[in-house]
Amino acid sequence: MTTATAPTAAPLTAIDRCDRCGAQAYLRVQLKSGGELLFCAHHAREHSEKLREIAEHVHDETGKLGDTHATPADDA
Repeated sequence: MTTATAPTAAPLTAIDRCDRCGAQAYLRVQLKSGGELLFCAHHAREHSEKLREIAEHVHDETGKLGDTHATPADDA
């Protein structure tokens, strides 16, 4: 008997943490074998080759991490 589940469509939040280091997760990987893993952007990049081999579905929100450099405050 095989049971299939639909990939989780819920957006990742600050509560979702990387399974590797505990940082905020931006990638949810549904595994072919069942279950899921959460990764921060750093560990998602580090393990991307292996994840492609074992992933059934990937929910990627790393696009939320834009270039957000702070600009100095105007002292005038």
